[in-house]
Amino acid sequence: MSLDEKFAPVRNTVYEVVGILFKKIAGVFGYPENPGMPTFYEVPNESYARSQFINKLPVHQTYWPPAQRPETWFEMIFGPSPKIDPVSRFIYESKEEGFYNFYIENYKTIYFLPDGLSEFLQVRLNICLDISLLETFREVLFIGLMVYSQMVILRITVSWFIYINPFTVPWCYLAAAVDWTDEVLQGILPAILGVNVTGTVFLGIIGTLADSLNHLVFTMPFLPSEAVETKLLINKEMRDVLVFHYLPVTWYRHPIPNDLREFWYYQRPDILEYLQKAYKDLDIQFLPDKIIEANMTLESAREGLLADTNITDYLSTEMLSTEHLFPLNDFTNYVGENFHTFFASHLNNLL
Repeated sequence: MSLDEKFAPVRNTVYEVVGILFKKIAGVFGYPENPGMPTFYEVPNESYARSQFINKLPVHQTYWPPAQRPETWFEMIFGPSPKIDPVSRFIYESKEEGFYNFYIENYKTIYFLPDGLSEFLQVRLNICLDISLLETFREVLFIGLMVYSQMVILRITVSWFIYINPFTVPWCYLAAAVDWTDEVLQGILPAILGVNVTGTVFLGIIGTLADSLNHLVFTMPFLPSEAVETKLLINKEMRDVLVFHYLPVTWYRHPIPNDLREFWYYQRPDILEYLQKAYKDLDIQFLPDKIIEANMTLESAREGLLADTNITDYLSTEMLSTEHLFPLNDFTNYVGENFHTFFASHLNNLL
């Protein structure tokens, strides 16, 4: 008889005792009438379909380190500088949708600014169409994170050389720039087998933040919530895209920037004509402030002319009421109307 067979009765007895104990404890909570928590619950069809759609979307691929394609002598010696790889915006124009439409490919890993922040940047800071400032800030932040990550790597490397005192010049400057992260995270993350892993964790945080900048999309002059999900044929393949088209909602809620309206009036009258015709039912001012003020001044001048320079007021009622002078009456009206037109046109040229 083997040893396993000798201890088999003991094993079975232990199993039975433990099983009875668990049943008694479960009986306190209503077993077997109470089956416990359900292993599966009903998912709404819309939420389930939405989650399935998002899971099927592609991932915006980024690569680090970047491709080794040096363009200058500096890059040939020290390697290429880190460059951001953003999601491409494809701008298009059409007679139906207007001039400021664009679409982006829909990815699972894209991010947008909150609607409130995007509206603040457009309305308060006048960052409407020209987003070069935002793109420059993003690229500078990306390069800064990459440079700081290299400083963290260098600080970790220095700590492994016991003959280097990190608190002497020039290493003390590196320690002052990096060691604060160790002080913050060391109280949260314990050492593993006596090895401090705070630097590794912090590098992961920096890498995640930097990679998120690659997936950040600026939607000016639209808000992120104005995106329309659809499919387009791109390179002979149907792809999911987000389309931003027609009139931006910020141009309806708030006044359009005056410099943009001046650009339409003086350099792109085709855009101004389209907006005035397409959205004539909306109370939106598309003309620049200078033209509006000139029109108001001209209208006031015309009203003053109608009140002060009516030539018929200087002719007697008897002359105008005489039947044989009826042609004279028509002549005075004609002179008065053309006088107003002539004076108004010259006033408009002066303004």
